[in-house]
Order: sequence, then C-alpha cells, then structure tokens
Amino acid sequence: MLLEREEYIEQAYFFQTLRERMQQDMSTQDLLAAARQELLATTRLPLAVDFLADELRLTGQFATAMARLPHYFTSFQTFVVSEAEKAEGRFDYRIALEILRREAEFRAADPSPQGVFLFQFETLCRNRLGYDRGLEAIAGDGIFPPEWKEWILTVRRQVGLIDFCDLLYVRSELYRKTKGRAEKPILFGEKEGKIARANRGKDPLYLFAALQRHLGYPPVPRPKPEDTQRYLLPQLQRRVERLETRIKLMEEEVRGGINLSRFYGPAAPEKTSPE
Repeated sequence: MLLEREEYIEQAYFFQTLRERMQQDMSTQDLLAAARQELLATTRLPLAVDFLADELRLTGQFATAMARLPHYFTSFQTFVVSEAEKAEGRFDYRIALEILRREAEFRAADPSPQGVFLFQFETLCRNRLGYDRGLEAIAGDGIFPPEWKEWILTVRRQVGLIDFCDLLYVRSELYRKTKGRAEKPILFGEKEGKIARANRGKDPLYLFAALQRHLGYPPVPRPKPEDTQRYLLPQLQRRVERLETRIKLMEEEVRGGINLSRFYGPAAPEKTSPE
C-alpha cells in the first residue's frame, strides 16, 4: 500500500527529529510526545506515533508496533527498526533512523521501484543485515508489482551463488537488446544494464556507487568513524597530573625522604582494658 506524498514528508521529518534529539537528555516517550505536537494533524502519522508510544511503554520497542501497522509502515521499515533494536547492538539506531528518513524523502519525490529496491538492497549489504529476512521484507513492500516480488524472492534464493550484477543485467533492457529476446519481464533500463555489466565480478558497493553517480539513485547513509580527538585532551590532562605527582615525590626524596605519614589513615583509638 502506497501512502500520500504528505505522509512520507511527515515521516521523513519525524525520523529526522528523533535522530537529532536522541542526544538530548530526554526520555524516548518525551521525545515522541514533543514530536507528535509538531506533526501535521491532517496526516495519519500522529495516530501512528500514539500507537508507537503505547507499545514503547509496554514492550520498550518500536518494531512490534510497526509490524501491527502494515497499512502504514512498510515491512522494510519494520525490519530496519527491529535490527536496530536487537540486544547485540551491532546496528546503530541513529543510522537506522537516517536510513528511514532518506527512504521517506525519496518516496515523497516520485520514486521508482528500481530506486527503492537498490536503496533497500544496498542497506542490507552495507550494514550486513542479512539477505534472507531482509529480502523477504523488501518483497513485502507495496511499491513492487507481482513481477518485482517474484524477482526479489529469486534474488533471495540466488544471492551469494550468482553475482548480483548478473542478476540485474539479465533483467535489463540491454540484455534484451543484446540477446534479441527476454524470457522474463524487463525490470531495469538499458543504463542500469550497462553499469551492471561493467561491474561484474566486483564488490556490489561499486555497482551502487556507479548507479548513484550516473542515474541519481539515493545513497545509503554510512556510519561515521568515531571522533577519537575528543578523548585526546582528557587523556593528556590525566597523564600530566600523574607526571606532576611523580615529580613531587622525586623532589621530596631528594630533599631528605618522602613523608609517608600523609598516606596513613586516621589512627584507631586505643582500646582500654576493663578494670
């Protein structure tokens, strides 16, 4: 099921707001309450946020609530959030929210099945979310007609055994022109076929980057490396303090010995024997 454009615009704003305000000293429930007031009341998103808040109080998660709203949230959105909420914590929740924001923005701007699929599949590859459940969630997206769903499930069975570029190429217009026939429905254009053929045998991430450069497909957000410079000054400060302590002890030893009495605790009171 596809939503109205204003729904995707509000979804993008909602995911962006959650991501930006997660750094603030506020509970998630307070964040939801504040974000709900800012959402457009003519959309269905405020009602969905209310449901998310109720589920958060009961289970502490969003994914279960999103799964119960398949008419509003796609199966891929639910999958991304469920992966981010896993106890292992390998998939950054902020990256998940940024992925949902970008996808919602793309859907608000006249999306194509090709662009949505490539964005979602790159999300699986770049974040190592698993092809089996991930492609099953992608196939359940309402933007894909039956021929697309059939091909996505085929990719699910064959990915890892057959080069993904080959899977894309044989469903492109270029393949039809080259072979003069096509046994299956054509899903990609001639340009996608050229780029796929040029990237055969390479890392699929190179394919995605080329498609984004030449055809304007949306890029998947990448996790930023942690800024280690912010820890440098506190570390240096602690080292200087330790050096100063050592120098003071050495100076005391040179002057005649270290006064150890200051390291002693308070003397225990003497016990008096009973008379």
